Amino acid sequence: MEADNDRNLQRWLSPLFLGSYAENDELLEKVVVELLRDHVYWRRNVHPEDPPLINAMDQHSDEYLQFVARMKTQLHGLSARLKNTAPFFNPRYIGHMASDLLLPGLIAQLVTTLYNPNHVTDEAAPVTLELELEVGQQLAAMFGYNTATRHKPCAWGHITSGGTLANDESLWYFRAVRYWPLAAAAGMRDAGFDPGPLQHFDGDFCTASDWQLFNLSIDQVIGLRRELLAKIHAALSTEAVSELAAQIEAQRVEALGMAGFQQRHTDFNTPCVMVPETAHYSWEKALKLLGFGSANLISIGVNERMRMDPQALAAALALAHAEQRPVLAVIGVLGTTEYGSIDPIDKIVAERQRWRKQGLNFAIHVDAAWGGYLASIFRDASGGLITHAQLRERFRHFPSASVYHAFAELRHADSITVDPHKLGFVPFGCGAYIARNRAMTDFVSQRAAYVFALEDDQKEIEYARRFRNLGQYILEGSKPGAAAAAAWVTHRVLPLDHEHFGRLCGQTIRNCEYFFDHLQDLSAALAGQARVIMPFEPDTNLICLAINPQGNRSLARMNRFAGRIYEQLRVGAHVDMHTRAWFGSRTLVHRSALADTEAARLMQELDLDPASFTLHPDASGEQADNIFLLRHTLMNPWLSGCSGTGLNYLDRYCRYLIELVRRELLP
Repeated sequence: MEADNDRNLQRWLSPLFLGSYAENDELLEKVVVELLRDHVYWRRNVHPEDPPLINAMDQHSDEYLQFVARMKTQLHGLSARLKNTAPFFNPRYIGHMASDLLLPGLIAQLVTTLYNPNHVTDEAAPVTLELELEVGQQLAAMFGYNTATRHKPCAWGHITSGGTLANDESLWYFRAVRYWPLAAAAGMRDAGFDPGPLQHFDGDFCTASDWQLFNLSIDQVIGLRRELLAKIHAALSTEAVSELAAQIEAQRVEALGMAGFQQRHTDFNTPCVMVPETAHYSWEKALKLLGFGSANLISIGVNERMRMDPQALAAALALAHAEQRPVLAVIGVLGTTEYGSIDPIDKIVAERQRWRKQGLNFAIHVDAAWGGYLASIFRDASGGLITHAQLRERFRHFPSASVYHAFAELRHADSITVDPHKLGFVPFGCGAYIARNRAMTDFVSQRAAYVFALEDDQKEIEYARRFRNLGQYILEGSKPGAAAAAAWVTHRVLPLDHEHFGRLCGQTIRNCEYFFDHLQDLSAALAGQARVIMPFEPDTNLICLAINPQGNRSLARMNRFAGRIYEQLRVGAHVDMHTRAWFGSRTLVHRSALADTEAARLMQELDLDPASFTLHPDASGEQADNIFLLRHTLMNPWLSGCSGTGLNYLDRYCRYLIELVRRELLP
């Protein structure tokens, strides 16, 4: 039965990729040439009555031929240099978050580049901009968001250059929305306008404290803004409406800047953003970029699975509440860069519900740059959530109850980052920002604030028109349409449910399960020579290993040993790729990221002196403030023996790693 399953999987996978041996080269060439000829035909028939501008005589001139020669020389030189690129496509590559590319997306990106659409506006991309917005809807549905315009809130999303920019955009939107009530109240006070009782705010809006105004939910602020604008329209003349709207805009943080806003709101502390210790470095960059400052990035401790610790989050929120320190957002990570860990999104949602009752509110963003596409495993063809019991029938260990609940609660996050260029298997750079409520775009419009006092049907028309001028509502301006086309075609060929894209992602999880189940064999083979441990059990498809020579008690010496192992696996500009039998990566676990109990556990499992793992190493060279780990990203679907050739790359890698360790142990 297992052999039949492997053969079925082999047949299913066979047409998806170019292949490590370029087995599908004829398919790629045939389709690309066919579409290239189609593109040429299109060019020749836009206005066939126009004469060609490049004639045959010019194509045989010395200048023409010299240019072609120079171009070919440089292109061949580039091609030669590219041969030393990391071979992401090969099952021997188990390093960073990259693998072979799905053929539908690869071909779509190559072909769309010929048309060179620019997604700043639909005037420069009348076809592919629609595809980008549809990709946003596809991803939103995969996360459990509502995408039907007749229901509220309605989600939307768009393509970014990568996860970092999508993370930046999440805080940019949160700042625009959550600061708006403070500006509106200030502008109305200055104008002497009293809106009276409000459905979306309990109390006197204009005399409320900044703390009260900031601690409204995203949906409350959206409803409040529409309600206030409707009251302004009903009470004032058109000219007065314009004047009051201008006063509100002048009070916004976007107009005053962070320093100017703080000067006018002296009782309002700068908001903080809470992230787990494992968060990507892009979050610190985002706070610097938006003017909050890295000092307002609060790191939340993690547990033994390298997931955000809910108790540590609760303690941090309690302190923020006691100090009246606003919390702009809490960030959960769905697949950390270093370990693939899944933060307890459900617990973050529960904490928000609890603190809302006490007057402290915060937005939730999920950084799912890595793990976002794993959500396809959890969805059926109609978009429904598959039960935990049904999923467990398909895997040996995945998903744990905590991981299942985290994915099930994604629909409550205010926004999500996901990278199609990672587990979406499409070319770089293609990230995505997905928001649960598209009405957040009301707050970043470059147009006057009062234009949205519209009826529902008019709003739908306005949103459709708005997103066709996409550059006005996102951080980027001009950007290529080819990345969006790649994601769109990929999702159409492999829909984002468990029978299609989820089947591919599921195979990457099975790779991890296979490696996990065979680590005892690796450890046993090196018994008496070195200790091999997996410091943190995997949540997804990343596994890290620590290796300590038998008898060694110094962490610093262990790290140097592991570093020598890594030198035989790494790829670099001055490393001949062909000298590498396998390609891997590494990461560090810093002492500051671990609780004392976790640090002690790791030292015990590695038989290391606990005193050698310290925040402040001395000059002896025997201490270290980090643990060096070999990091394995197991996203290539061919790793664990479904090729029908009898090759199991993970078994082969384990044998190679054993050889490396023994070689480095030789005197």
